[in-house]
Amino acid sequence: MLDVLLEFLPFYAGAYGINVALYFATGAVLVAIQNRHPERRIQQNRRGEKRMWTEIRQSVLSLTVTAGCLAGGVFASVKGWTFVEPLPLTWWSAILMFAVSVVAFDAWFYWGHRLMHTRWLYRFHAEHHRSVAPTVWSTYSDSLVDAFVMQSYYLWAVFILPIPVEVLIVHRLVDHFNGTIGHSGFEFYASPLVRRPSPMVCVTFHDQHHAHFRYNFANFFSVWDRLCGTIDPRYDTDVLRMEGPETTSGERFPKEG
Repeated sequence: MLDVLLEFLPFYAGAYGINVALYFATGAVLVAIQNRHPERRIQQNRRGEKRMWTEIRQSVLSLTVTAGCLAGGVFASVKGWTFVEPLPLTWWSAILMFAVSVVAFDAWFYWGHRLMHTRWLYRFHAEHHRSVAPTVWSTYSDSLVDAFVMQSYYLWAVFILPIPVEVLIVHRLVDHFNGTIGHSGFEFYASPLVRRPSPMVCVTFHDQHHAHFRYNFANFFSVWDRLCGTIDPRYDTDVLRMEGPETTSGERFPKEG
């Protein structure tokens, strides 16, 4: 048992170190861009940056769980402990399994997220919702239980899906950038490609979840929210409002009280 633990530790240390480094690097780059475009702030009357240091401390802690889930999934696959063999890594298997993994993760995230909003489990999710106006530093500001529920996909997915570890790692990288941008609080991506009938979303999608609480539970796509009636009724119209040239002056951005 000790030998297995010692073998696992480099996987965990690498996963944690890379996750923390990406957290700070991505956050710093996005903040530099946002500082040049204050008119693109979604919630103009709120400043989530006031919670920056609290969120950073909580994120560095919660990333211990996220890194453990990813490292555990990679380690289990490398050791051959999974129920299915990963597909040989080719261009077609990489594309196929990346698509499968993203769709599966989005379903997991949606239903896990809704579960965390129930009265029985919300106390574990409340820390994340202290960020009413999220920022790049809010992405991993979770309790340890919350982080495990939302990120444990990376631990169990390799047991039932034939995902090459390289594809799982790329998925996690994409999820990191998607999550950090989605929490950034600044809208640069409003277009017809992210509103009905498209399944894609932009920053406004998750920002509305933090601002209005009861809507927009998914991660990559709006499909589950539209099917289950949990899409924010203002989402499509707010995206449309942000699309035109008036966006550069801030005139189209909805303001939160």
